[in-house]
Formats: sequence, structure tokens, C-alpha cells
Amino acid sequence: MVETSFELKARDGRARTGVINTPRGEIRTPAFMPVGTAATVKGMLPGSVRDTGADILLGNTYHLMLRPSAERIARLGGLHRFMNWDRPILTDSGGFQVMSLAELRKLTEEGVTFRSHIDGSKHMLSPERSMEIQRLLGSDIVMCFDECPALPADKARIADSMRLSMRWAQRSRDAFGDRPGHMLFGIQQGGLEEDLRAESAEALQSIGFDGYAVGGLAVGEGQEAMFGCLDFAPEQLPHDKPRYLMGVGKPDDIVGAVKRGIDMMDCVLPSRSGRTGQAWTRRGQVNIKNARHADDPRPLDEHCTCPACRSYSRAYLHHVFRSGEMISGMLLTWHNLHYYQELMQGMRDAIARQSFAQFEADFHAQRQQGDIEPV
Repeated sequence: MVETSFELKARDGRARTGVINTPRGEIRTPAFMPVGTAATVKGMLPGSVRDTGADILLGNTYHLMLRPSAERIARLGGLHRFMNWDRPILTDSGGFQVMSLAELRKLTEEGVTFRSHIDGSKHMLSPERSMEIQRLLGSDIVMCFDECPALPADKARIADSMRLSMRWAQRSRDAFGDRPGHMLFGIQQGGLEEDLRAESAEALQSIGFDGYAVGGLAVGEGQEAMFGCLDFAPEQLPHDKPRYLMGVGKPDDIVGAVKRGIDMMDCVLPSRSGRTGQAWTRRGQVNIKNARHADDPRPLDEHCTCPACRSYSRAYLHHVFRSGEMISGMLLTWHNLHYYQELMQGMRDAIARQSFAQFEADFHAQRQQGDIEPV
């Protein structure tokens, strides 16, 4: 069996490029992970997701434990077989969704009891149960169970939450045990407070993990505050392990995060935007709903090689969206995921060439041009 490892290939400032090796294949970093919440990236076949350049997908512990259940997925051969994706999968711990989606939740030292947002059934998530669910799913990268308080919050609340998460991190580590070929990531918490982030990073490193996430950001604090935190938080974590920024984000968030030393990201934005008529391009965001596209024979992006740009006009994409046709979300999601993966490849190449600053300047300059002029 291939051992799991992280190999740094090049640095340019704080930006890094490398490879996470797993038995199911390499994950090139910086990596963007499309989100397959319910064992599917909405509107996409798994092979099509791979064709965009994705090396790894994210699955959601909370949603899968409720429906169809981790036990059922295990009986059917595990999450990879169940969803027909034979490359690496990272599963989140369920903690964030419990805090944001579940009804009538009660938080204790033991864990969180809650009622399902689907049918009201009662459930318990603890560090031990989260590790069990993720083991049943068979994910390659497992996340610790943590609490993520919404920002803004007062420092005492953030500190209490972070220390609870660190106690849960130790319990997650103990429950995860020895699983060759699988990785367990710890999650740094501490809000926007440098001293609390440092305390969290020290606690996690004393436990010891295969990778480290920067958690508790992209929860309403705004880009300026997030970047301010990322100016110090990644550097508090080990340099020889992957660093994962959870739940980010927009293209300019991603470029800014990589600049500050982040190796992995995930977000529902490319697929969710595709379903709502939003396309991400080199020149910024395009709203295909707008009437200006109704007679436009040009592609979304003439430099893009995805099926939506290669074979369809803006006029067609406008038409099928306005008509409520399924192909609209399918094509726009494919385009958005293709754009995101192209962005990651561009950053990997730029870091390897020691030209990340130029890449960043060109990225922002192109976006400032705005969309092409109407016909």
C-alpha cells in the first residue's frame, strides 16, 4: 500500500506547491476540492468532475449520516464505490453543519445532540461517533470533530469554544486509532485572535496530526478580516504538513489564501453558482440571466476549453436558464469547476516558476476589466 505523505515541491514567498500522496492517488497542491455534499457534485457525473482537473472530492458527514446513513453506505462497499469516485475523498466532521443546520441542538462536553433538519429524528454526534461515521464511509482524509462558533463573538466565548475543540481533537485522535492509508487532520480554532490561534496550534501539534485545517473562517467575518487572520494563522502550523482552509471560497479568496500559505480549499460556490445562473470567468462573474446575453453568439469565455464554452453560446445558456432546463445548471457547473481547477493549475505553475506575484497581479488586472462588451 502507498503510504500517505506530503511532499513540498516549491515555495514562492509563503505560497507553496506540492503533492499529498494517498493510496487512491496524488492530490496536487494548492488543491481545490469540489463539494459532493450528498455523495454527488450536483449536476455532474464523477468522470466529468475528474475531467475538470479535480484530484479529490469532499463528502459531508452530517448529510450522509442522516441519509442514506453511514452504515448503509458501508454495507454497499463504502463511499467511493457508492458514488463511483475512485480517487481520494475528504469528509468533514459534521460539526459545522450541526451548528448551522440542525434543529434543537444541545452542546455538552460529550458532544452535540440534535434533531435532523430532514425528519426531526434525534441524533448524537461526538468525536467518537464522528470518527466511526467517517470510518464507515471509508474517506481517505478524516477531519476532527470540532465546534465552530459564528463570528463575531466575544473573546471569552471564542476561547471556551476553541479549548472544547482541542479536547475533542484529542478524543478524535484516540478514536481514529491506527489506520494505514488514511489521514486525520486537526482543526485550528480561535476566531480572529492571534494568541488563541497560537494556543490552538500548539495543542494540535502536541496531539499530532497528518494535516492541519484553519477552521472558523468564512463564517461572516469578511475578506479583510479573513486575510488578516491568514497573515499569521498558517505560519503557526507545521511547515511539513498540508494546511487546509475550510469553506473558501471565491476566486480572489482562494488566490489570497494561497499567497498566505494555504494548500487546500473547498467550497460549494462553483456548483451552487452554476445552478443559479452565475458563471466565474477570468474577467469576473457573469450573470447569464441578464437580457444582454439573449442574442450573444459568443462563448462565456473564448479562452476556456470546457464544454459550455467550446460548444454553446451565451444566447443558448441564457435561453436554457430562463427556460428552467436542467442542462443550464449542468453546463454552468462544469464551466465553473473547470475555471476553478484551471486557476489552481495556474497557481501551481506560477509557484514552481517563482512568479506568483506576477500571476496574482495578472489575475486581479483581468478581473478589473469586467465582462466583455455587449453585442
